[in-house]
Amino acid sequence: MICIVDYGVGNLFSLHSSFKALGIDTVVSGDREVIESAEKLILPGVGAFGDAMKKLSLNGLDKVIINQAKKGVPLLGICLGMQLLFEKSYEYGEHTGLGLIKGEVVGMQGRIPKGLKIPHIGWNELHYDKTCPIFRFLTPGDSVYFVHSFYAANCEESTVATTEYGTEICAAVRDGNVYGCQFHPEKSGKVGLSILKAFCLIER
Repeated sequence: MICIVDYGVGNLFSLHSSFKALGIDTVVSGDREVIESAEKLILPGVGAFGDAMKKLSLNGLDKVIINQAKKGVPLLGICLGMQLLFEKSYEYGEHTGLGLIKGEVVGMQGRIPKGLKIPHIGWNELHYDKTCPIFRFLTPGDSVYFVHSFYAANCEESTVATTEYGTEICAAVRDGNVYGCQFHPEKSGKVGLSILKAFCLIER
């Protein structure tokens, strides 16, 4: 069973619909027991890092997710959900993350060329590691959909995909069974669906 973690922050309907289109059953839940019984976890998220971490910690879901990941349960963070995987974020202050991936989340302001719009919204080509399991169905030149003002930095060891937006930006990460996508697979058409499908095929 695949569980989409519901902690009050995330585009749950679009994600659930994407898996339904693939013929893959998912459960949307914020219940600790359901999350702990899941074979795979999806951590979505939209909004601010600090608020999201507070909501995760309210019911102890931060600890549940960390424990499940450390047990080897495949975990995929999407957009803000990916950023939460990191050690810290500097979005409106300094906030501690889940610490499952080494690195930090920083703002685009002052780090991308002047004249480029923030947030970064739109389709961008992925430059990806072909050996990464979640990209097994991709072909060179495939593009995905981004919506973000912050991005992961100092995470070269775990970076498995980048994109260009005035500068090279981390687009996806992996550390063992923990994966993250800065872009939205559920909004990226057939390419995004293929990434979600590939994640579901990962064996523990």
